[in-house]
Amino acid sequence: MPFPRGSSLSRFVTRRSISSLSHLRAIRSKDAPVDIHPEVEEALAHNKPVVALETALVTHGLPYPQSLEVPLGLENIVRSTGAVPATIGIIGGRVKVGLERHELDRLADRTASKPAKVSRRDIAAAIAMQADGGTTCSATLVFAALAGIKVFATGGLGGVHRGGENSMDVSADLHELTRCPVGLVSSGVKSILDIKKTLEYLETLGVPVFAYGESREFPAFFSRHSGCHVPWNIRDPATAAKILHTQWQLGMQNGALIAVPIPEEYEAIGEKIQNWVNQAVSESEQNGVSLSGKDATPWLLNRIAELSGGNSLASNVALLESTALVGGQIAVEYQKLADKSLSNVETSILPPLPSVAQAQGQTMPRAELLPFPDHAKKQPGLPSANVVVIGSAAVDITAQEQPNITAALARHSTAPGTVRISLGGVGRNIAEATHRIMQARYPKLSSVLFAPIGRDAFGHLLVDELSSFGMRTDGLVRTDKDTAVCNMVLDSTGTLVGGVADMSIMESVTGEQIIERLKKHTPSVIALDGNLLTTTIDDVVQHCSERGIPLLFEPTSAVKSTAILPAVLTALKGKLSSQAPIAYCTPNLLELTQLYETAQSDLFELMDHPVWWSTVDSLNIGSAFRMELEQLARKPASDHDAAAGTLAFLVNDGVAQKALHLLPFFQHLVIKCGAQGVLVAMRIDPKDAATSGWAAERSNPHQRTVVAHGKAGEIVVLQHLPALPVEALANVTGAGDSFVGALISTLGHHPHALYHPKTLRSTLLTAQKAAVLTLQSHSAVSPLLSLIDQA
Repeated sequence: MPFPRGSSLSRFVTRRSISSLSHLRAIRSKDAPVDIHPEVEEALAHNKPVVALETALVTHGLPYPQSLEVPLGLENIVRSTGAVPATIGIIGGRVKVGLERHELDRLADRTASKPAKVSRRDIAAAIAMQADGGTTCSATLVFAALAGIKVFATGGLGGVHRGGENSMDVSADLHELTRCPVGLVSSGVKSILDIKKTLEYLETLGVPVFAYGESREFPAFFSRHSGCHVPWNIRDPATAAKILHTQWQLGMQNGALIAVPIPEEYEAIGEKIQNWVNQAVSESEQNGVSLSGKDATPWLLNRIAELSGGNSLASNVALLESTALVGGQIAVEYQKLADKSLSNVETSILPPLPSVAQAQGQTMPRAELLPFPDHAKKQPGLPSANVVVIGSAAVDITAQEQPNITAALARHSTAPGTVRISLGGVGRNIAEATHRIMQARYPKLSSVLFAPIGRDAFGHLLVDELSSFGMRTDGLVRTDKDTAVCNMVLDSTGTLVGGVADMSIMESVTGEQIIERLKKHTPSVIALDGNLLTTTIDDVVQHCSERGIPLLFEPTSAVKSTAILPAVLTALKGKLSSQAPIAYCTPNLLELTQLYETAQSDLFELMDHPVWWSTVDSLNIGSAFRMELEQLARKPASDHDAAAGTLAFLVNDGVAQKALHLLPFFQHLVIKCGAQGVLVAMRIDPKDAATSGWAAERSNPHQRTVVAHGKAGEIVVLQHLPALPVEALANVTGAGDSFVGALISTLGHHPHALYHPKTLRSTLLTAQKAAVLTLQSHSAVSPLLSLIDQA
């Protein structure tokens, strides 16, 4: 996923990551060509252990197919420790922190792209010339440090070449360890190098070097013994992690070298391989290859493999697997220490706040006090959006106390714990989900969020983060109100103790402001949430009705769900046509009931309107439909969870009846039933019914489908889809918003996606997958939505 266009590394910003995130933010404004893989992004955003892996071994170190098989195996080894692998390389001039399988295959099969071997000096050239490249230790260190990855596992480190005192042939890897705060876990230095001089040079540079194991003897790559000793040895991953963490605590910007000896079972052949190494080095000196710079190493490795009959390759792979295992273990232990630090202090990167005197307006006017960059100016030539989302954008602050804190202390005093800042707001969540899925599925389409934000620090944060996702910010409405903030306090079990939500900014955005922005776009669908004022909703509904733009309403909550009904009533005044004022509505079961009860109440009397009576009568819901609905109600609600029961709630709780009675107002109801799945209740107008895929369909309760054909040619469909299984539930916030974002992403591309049984099921399946990914994520919207087709 693109970075800066798609990364959310500052979603949860902690003290330990301020330095790296400041660097990341600095390059965002320059549109740096760096892509963070969604899995890596998710791990970094939520303080999960990550291990960087290099790709020079893929492009220049291993023969094919081992050049593909080995790195895939290393990633699996890292995963086995509980860490997330981030294989780093360059594809088409873009740095990839985390490679897709097809990208790794592209680097491994070097015949087509002829990837370069990229050290620090080559980075800018490879990017500018849109080259493919395998990153060496030095380049991988650069990008690991940039992303905030603390551990990097590799095979052999570069160093001082034999005769380096005359040739000055010293690897850039050594100097990189002086400026990248990353723990480099390697099998020592490459066997073709001068170990003693390399260690002396590292000492001069001030790079700490540790032997991993019981001995202080530095390993000799293929052998566990070199005769060279270092001042310290590390016996376990926890100690290694503590050393790296201590360097971070002290603000040290250098890395550390942790040398892991080859597994003992490969020691016996090590001496023979070393003899072949010496022979290969001698040959390279005689034929002049040793003078060819970076081409010397690949030639030597190939020659050593020839002399050893492949034994050196097996040992080389064993070394890589060993360091990947140890690297993953160290990363996991490091994260435990980092998490402990987070329980003491956690903060966020925000623009500098003014002094009290400035805040009182004594020294400068407000416009200067809180400068707010016009990010729309940085997005010239933006196309008309295919999907527009209108609603709230907020900052969520969540405070949770540590375990073993008494309730009295939590109520009457401050308590030690963690404080996290994340982005929220129903409209913003839907817009992010829409953006991520459209990037993955429909990259030529565009979406935009219309939401009010303040000129305060939280407004800056929202704009910065939306930009970092690659989302457009030209739809944002700036006001003098404070940006929406929701502040929640949780006890140690995660139960909500209390909180304050300031959403008053939603009162400051008018329909006129929204309509003015809408005139710049010709969207296929517009979505709005229930946080907007009823007058603003009314204006948007009228605008969409006049221009024939389908509108989706997300009720947001039971209380706010009825905010759409005044607009429905306005649209029905003087109207005799049966076309529903609102094209789509996505309530949950509570919101559906609230909509139904309020619509039939004396306040609105919507179900006494002539249009309602004529539409319901025309639907021709007879005894056959009711009998088929009874059959559907006997089906299990879930294919995998017996505890979900049956679909009897559709009849017993009147869910189907409520939905059918709301169809004159909402043409398509997509009802989120939680663990009991999704129910679609929709009415296809006669003008579309004959050409839709439902024209020839009849009820099939076994397929969870009930169909009725109306008097005037319209079609009514009830379609149930069971819920998908959810493993490792992490968060319930935002799952419904991700569902809606996925739905409108498809509707933006295919407006009639629900008008065929197959495309309806595939559309809703994608939406369910999006919801599950967010349920498994700590984010309001999972970054993995960018990989929705692989879910």
